[in-house]
Amino acid sequence: MSTPGRAHRTTYHHGDLRNALVEAATAAVRAGGPAALVVREIAREVGVSPNAAYRHFASHADLLATVAAVARRDMARAMLERLAGVPGGPRAAHARLGAVGRGYVEYAVAEPGLFRAAFDGAAVAGPPGAADPRDPHPDPWWLLQERLDELAATGDLDPDRRAVAGTTAWAAVHGLAVLLVEGPLAGLGAADREAVLADLLRTVDEGLTARR
Repeated sequence: MSTPGRAHRTTYHHGDLRNALVEAATAAVRAGGPAALVVREIAREVGVSPNAAYRHFASHADLLATVAAVARRDMARAMLERLAGVPGGPRAAHARLGAVGRGYVEYAVAEPGLFRAAFDGAAVAGPPGAADPRDPHPDPWWLLQERLDELAATGDLDPDRRAVAGTTAWAAVHGLAVLLVEGPLAGLGAADREAVLADLLRTVDEGLTARR
């Protein structure tokens, strides 16, 4: 990030203005959240006019939605990295559910600007749509769904609860992430943050898989 303008202009001179704009916009949002994305400033950073930028993105919201997709892709990568470290065993499905939740929260804390953009109301019109098996970048929502499907397949998640389990788990984990990023828990130290996260993940797992 030492000379972002120069790097973006080099990319543009090779004919890939759209990606140069996305890279510059992503860097701006990483540093300052969605409010830091100003098309005129992004265009100047890349070295083109705002009109040139609007030939690739129909609006500010269009560019923000693209950055939000980048953020969700990166979050999914963090979740997959956590998943890769889960060993096998009789409670592996439970551990994998916790791993995706942990990756989600850890990404939010590490990348607060991009986390804010990932689910920004101006960038995301509604809940995730159907998963596309051809997409090489899975969405965080579908990584959670896969884990819940696994728990249902093992018999640990009641089929009657499966339909709403995703929203319940997402709400809990996302809520904690927001509290840690910009709420009253933002000042927690690493040890206290870990204790809260571990307890929340355990509570979600036990709550979803308890038989009624």
